[in-house]
Amino acid sequence: MSEILSFEEVWARTHHFDPPAIFDKVREESPLARMAYPDGHLGWIATSHRTVREVLSDPRFSHSLEIGHFPTTKYGAPVPQFPAMPGMFIHMDPPDHTRLRRMLAREFTVRRVAELAPHVESVAAEQVEAMREHGAPADLLRTFAQPLVLRILSDMVGLPWEERARYADASAISHDPDGDADASMAAYMEVGALIAETIERKREQPGDDIISRLLAAGELTDEELGNMVALLLFAGYETTESALSVGVMALLHHPAQLAALRADLTRVDAAVEEILRYVTVNQYETFRTALEDVEVGGELVKKGETVTVSLPAANRDPAKYGCPADLDLDRDTAGHLAFGHGIHQCVGQNLARLELRTGLRALLRAFPDLQAATPAEEVPLRTRGSVFCLQSLPVTW
Repeated sequence: MSEILSFEEVWARTHHFDPPAIFDKVREESPLARMAYPDGHLGWIATSHRTVREVLSDPRFSHSLEIGHFPTTKYGAPVPQFPAMPGMFIHMDPPDHTRLRRMLAREFTVRRVAELAPHVESVAAEQVEAMREHGAPADLLRTFAQPLVLRILSDMVGLPWEERARYADASAISHDPDGDADASMAAYMEVGALIAETIERKREQPGDDIISRLLAAGELTDEELGNMVALLLFAGYETTESALSVGVMALLHHPAQLAALRADLTRVDAAVEEILRYVTVNQYETFRTALEDVEVGGELVKKGETVTVSLPAANRDPAKYGCPADLDLDRDTAGHLAFGHGIHQCVGQNLARLELRTGLRALLRAFPDLQAATPAEEVPLRTRGSVFCLQSLPVTW
């Protein structure tokens, strides 16, 4: 399409489940379209499933922050380019990315995550009891989704659960582009201080956790380790609790699909994959920058131009999924991009899946009459963050 989109247009999400409607038009006319970034850079946005996969799997595209252009603003100003922080491998290219990710990947293998299943089930049962003690109506976000995900992540990483007040809200504060810059910096600094204290503690008294094992391996500097732990917290917490809460909301407002799942909880694995495709909470900050001239979808992306890929748009591509705007638990969801694609695909996706299916099973078994306490249009949203979130989810039973 000849029209140049602005980043404001692709942020214009207003619906509880659907990405901005403009994506349907853009995808049909040009799956790789011109987009103006807030710093004045003229780049691209990819909206089709095929084009998104192509960009994310092509080694001629970089994820380095030193050359990339953020598709969003923060606190009303463009996000500047800056060097990657040691250990923050999510914004690095090989070989640095490969070296650091490999150290962490062994913590999230299918086998390692499967060993956590009894603990995840135990924590889910505790949060079910917390909901019962609170009584109906309750905010499912605060009483179930957030504490479940944060507790599991804290235990696995080695962060002190008894000090969770120092880090529980840091991810949401930092990801809110309309929030207060000073509050965000204060939250980030507090998390950094806590992580540094925890590393020192684990050095003297190691435990069965990621920080202790990475310390024992002796391959990382304290700065690299600290930033890697921060990455796990900031990238792994809000995304999963949001997928769980938005996913529950989607089920509550699709009664036929919810009834089918309640009748046969062995379908929960398939339900989780369809929920991930349908809600796709990772919204806007997935982008790559061309290291050389690259042809993509019939368009020439020149060296230095940044391509933002829309994972929500790709997962609603009718060329990949029939009737993509429908929540269909019987759908073949193979190839969905909720966790990204390529070498930067989410390293913690096995854990996220375990938390989602365990959480859903626990809720539906404990509360067979669980239902929304307010109409969908009254549930408060946070649409402008890098992660699409609910601010609360009132439920009753």
